[in-house]
Amino acid sequence: MENIVLDVKNLRVQFESDEKVVQAVNDISFQVKRGQTLGIVGESGSGKSVTSLAIMGLLSPDTSQVSGEILFRNSNNLNESQPNSELINLLQLSPQEKQQYRGGQIAMIFQEPMSSLNPVYTIGFQLIEAIKQHEQVSPRQAMWKATSLLQEVKLIPSDEELLARVEAEIAEINSKNITQEKRDEKREAMQRVNDQKRAILDRYPHELSGGQLQRVMIAIAISCNPTLLIADEPTTALDVTVQATILDLLRELCSRRGMSMIFITHDLGVIAEIADTVAVMYRGKIVEKGTITSLFLKPQHPYTKGLLACRPPLDIQVERLPTISDFMEVETTATGELEIREKNTEIEMIKGSDSLPQKRQPSTTALLSVENLRVGFKVSGVFGETKRLLMAVNDVSFQVYQGETLGLVGESGCGKSTLARALLQLIPVVSGKVTFEGEDITKLYSPASTFEKIKNYKKHKKYHQKRQELRREMQIVFQDPFSSLDPRLTIGDTIMEPMLIHGVSKAGKERRDRVAYLLERVEMKPDWMGRYPHEFSGGQRQRVCIARSLALNPKFIICDESVSALDVSVQAQVLNLLKELQAEFGLTYIFISHDLSVVKFISDRIMVMNRGKIEEIGQGEDIYHRPQTEYTRQLIASIPTGNIKPLAS
Repeated sequence: MENIVLDVKNLRVQFESDEKVVQAVNDISFQVKRGQTLGIVGESGSGKSVTSLAIMGLLSPDTSQVSGEILFRNSNNLNESQPNSELINLLQLSPQEKQQYRGGQIAMIFQEPMSSLNPVYTIGFQLIEAIKQHEQVSPRQAMWKATSLLQEVKLIPSDEELLARVEAEIAEINSKNITQEKRDEKREAMQRVNDQKRAILDRYPHELSGGQLQRVMIAIAISCNPTLLIADEPTTALDVTVQATILDLLRELCSRRGMSMIFITHDLGVIAEIADTVAVMYRGKIVEKGTITSLFLKPQHPYTKGLLACRPPLDIQVERLPTISDFMEVETTATGELEIREKNTEIEMIKGSDSLPQKRQPSTTALLSVENLRVGFKVSGVFGETKRLLMAVNDVSFQVYQGETLGLVGESGCGKSTLARALLQLIPVVSGKVTFEGEDITKLYSPASTFEKIKNYKKHKKYHQKRQELRREMQIVFQDPFSSLDPRLTIGDTIMEPMLIHGVSKAGKERRDRVAYLLERVEMKPDWMGRYPHEFSGGQRQRVCIARSLALNPKFIICDESVSALDVSVQAQVLNLLKELQAEFGLTYIFISHDLSVVKFISDRIMVMNRGKIEEIGQGEDIYHRPQTEYTRQLIASIPTGNIKPLAS
């Protein structure tokens, strides 16, 4: 028992509203040992994050009721004279006493670093603030520790790397016969290299990438050497390569510091990379828990089996992904308890390609052709003039055939979304040509001034009409469904809006019938068309966005990271839906994602982008099994495969 850092017993959390009481966490118990990583996995709404907030004491007593026991031992204080320090019930502490533990001995990494960091303060200010809050140190010591922490999370070079750079500079000076003036310049350059240790402290959150911000959050969390670290979905929105780096970093920090960790995610593939033991949550309850080995090799609960099967497989090609509903049925009893019944049906879609129906064959006719496309953004000079162009898409050429799905994969910043917007003529291009159904559409984008549009009224009116016609044939589904839906419009009005803009189906009844049909096709009830976006889950909102994109019967749809923020189970449902809709409506897709496993499942061909250029393009099986470039091999190696790699306790 002396090795137990956290012991949660019969934890219940309920939220009260004017209408009803919601039981978010329902009588769960688990333990975390010193140096151990516990993975908590489940879908959105299962109670994972609420559990972590209850442990941290961040739930408001005005809106929630927490009962049970959360027993915590600060193992940093264990020594020979105090080998068995007592477990403290965190729920019985006063708000002032909780502050002594929160942040100092129990730290947390939140899911979205941009929302967790204050945009008006520098990274250094926020990191130093966390250090001074829990430790009695001088400003100079806090600055030194902040720099050391950023080195520890590998956001800035280590002292050894910086020293090597300085020695290289000195060697270059000694090897050349240069003037004293040049010598002074070299010394200044060496000083600038050394100043890199502190330069990042002066940056603001918006000046860092997602992976860098997550490293800052990790540095803040470990700044006071906590006993327990809670990581709540810390890699969900990150590229697979950045995700792999963050997982390696967390493993290394836990091993070096002897920290315990609770790692929360919806992806069992990620859990296998980092956890020792796992607790699977479903609707507020822990339905299964055990070691990584037992859970992956011999899952007992149908919900666990469903989660394991939902992720697109990499070793075989399948036509349909299994979902949770394929493994179990859920009913609510008269007493309000959930009754889960396992289905005994065999899941044929995961057995291999031999049992699959004949795969759909795309046409050999190009619907979209791109030739030497270049898209750049202006970098302003001193007086506002254009200093240079930052090329986001650089000399890209490819074709998309009728009825096929072309997968576009690459890390954030490689130019995927910029390319998508250029294809839809939402942003101007520097050069090159985009041809849709044999017509050059690059000239349709008109960034002209209002005066020029009035002067050349007929010309711009003609282009406007052609753009409107093009919009009916080309649609896009964005990554974040909540921000792409107007919160003031019901979902019925949202789906109907494109019909009104383009004058489709003049009669109101025809439009409503069309909306009802589309809602049924995306597996939502027509009776829901009077509801608003906030009344739906993330997966349901994404279905609304898909229904809206189909309102005008388009031929071509771009899915821009449309499943990256969804749970693996909901992701499987949406991917299956996209395939079904493609077969029914004869759609052509460009499917953009940073996850190669998802792209491989849904795509006929895959195009890999890196720094604005195409690395390689080919059949999905060829790209995965026989990659031609080192960048593609790195992407494949970064995919969480579910291989069991437990931490050494």
